[in-house]
This record gives sequence, structure tokens and C-alpha cells, in this order.
Amino acid sequence: MAINSVSLMAPTQVTNQATKLSTPYEAQQNFSNLLKDAISSVNNQQMESDVLTQKLISGQDVELHEVMIAAQKASITLNATMEVRNKVIDAYQEIMRMSI
Repeated sequence: MAINSVSLMAPTQVTNQATKLSTPYEAQQNFSNLLKDAISSVNNQQMESDVLTQKLISGQDVELHEVMIAAQKASITLNATMEVRNKVIDAYQEIMRMSI
């Protein structure tokens, strides 16, 4: 059994985002793109689950376990998104309750 040394492994690139200065507009655009990508990913999971479910219902060649896995992935991503949304709303409400 061969043990590879750490130096032979591919180096991971670590970037420090704190040192990269950006304008407020760029930060807003980056955050907006991040949210759009996350919501798009959740939507893709939902659509994939729906397609597999329709294939199963119509009798096409699809495995039941694949349909169930896709449905669970879609459910988990949607639930996680809803929890993040709830936390953001709670944080916003807490900020609005603060006195100046």
C-alpha cells in the first residue's frame, strides 16, 4: 500500500475575499448574482424531480429509486432555501426594531 506525500497532492487555491476591495455597486451585483444562481439551482432541482416523476407516471424507463432521490433532493433544497429566507426576514425585522 503506497502512501502519497502531501507535497504530491494538487494544491488548493485559497483566495482571501476580504483583501479584494470592491465598490458597493460591485458587491450588490455579486450578491444579486449569487442569489439568482441559488434560486436557479433550487428551481432546476424541482424541475428535474417533476420530469422524473412524470416519466415514472407515464411508464417510461426510469428507476423508482432515482425518482425518490430526485424528489428528496428537491425537497431538501427547497426547505433549506425557505429556512434561509426566514432567517433573513427575522434579521431584517430585528434591524427595523432597533432604535437609532
